[in-house]
Amino acid sequence: MRFIIIFLLTGLTACSQTRQNAINMEKYYNKLSPQEENVIINKGTDIPYTGEYYKSNENGIYTCRRCNVPLYYSRDKFDAHCGWPSFDDEIPGAVIRIPDPDGMRTEIICANCGGHLGHVFVGEGLTTKDTRHCVNSTSLKFVPAGQKPKVERAIFASGCFWGSQYYLQRAKGVLYTKAGYTGGKLKNPTYQDVCTGKTGHAESVEVFFDPSLTDYESLAKLFFETHDFTQVNRQGPDVGEQYRSAIFYIDNDQKVVAEKLIGILKDKGLKVATQLQQASVFWVAEVYHQDYYNKNGGTPYCHVYRKIF
Repeated sequence: MRFIIIFLLTGLTACSQTRQNAINMEKYYNKLSPQEENVIINKGTDIPYTGEYYKSNENGIYTCRRCNVPLYYSRDKFDAHCGWPSFDDEIPGAVIRIPDPDGMRTEIICANCGGHLGHVFVGEGLTTKDTRHCVNSTSLKFVPAGQKPKVERAIFASGCFWGSQYYLQRAKGVLYTKAGYTGGKLKNPTYQDVCTGKTGHAESVEVFFDPSLTDYESLAKLFFETHDFTQVNRQGPDVGEQYRSAIFYIDNDQKVVAEKLIGILKDKGLKVATQLQQASVFWVAEVYHQDYYNKNGGTPYCHVYRKIF
């Protein structure tokens, strides 16, 4: 059914699309100084031992200086004596690794805005995780413990991502959303790949929200109230593992909230099929899938809001 709708309304196929965001998110990004632009956009490097956060050891969160999305927890920071801030882990799904043009190293970029962070190294034996994210201070902004970052993210899967995005992007406090694929192992999946039902990925929506205007629990409630969470590996006429109901939690706080809401639903006598899975890389879907109903009109064919909580 999905392929028929796509060909009739757009005349486009997944393989003909350039992988990109369909919305202009630049308006949500911070204006960069020349130095910041040199590092974050042009992939420059801070002078070693001079960065603002090289020696910092305060508790808190390090966010992307360009887009404000959380990247690293201070608990994962360590002194590698290399001249740059070092972390042995990232916030799940916040960082993407790509081959460096030098053919030897692995570059790390912000998964949201693509801003250059630095490089990642493994096998050095510096921590038990045996990983070192060598990050430019210029690419980071520190948020002390007790303060909320300007942007937080959540990932939900509730069947066709057209309908999921339709409701989530309209919620109070939501800045922007992306339709995409996550939960599987295949890198850079296409729509055609995911439609085989063999990639392990689910059609999902990544939500970026202002925590001063809304919270994760409100968004999770909306997720449950806009799809049939009792169905297994399907949503209405869309059948397959890629259409499963799932919450991909970023951290333990999100997991606790999701478990609480599932408990409430079960206490109401409802059979909940929603899966809980730790977030991983979120692969942005093809451009014609983004903001689908706003661009093409109509309303979701398998998502309907009904009050539950």
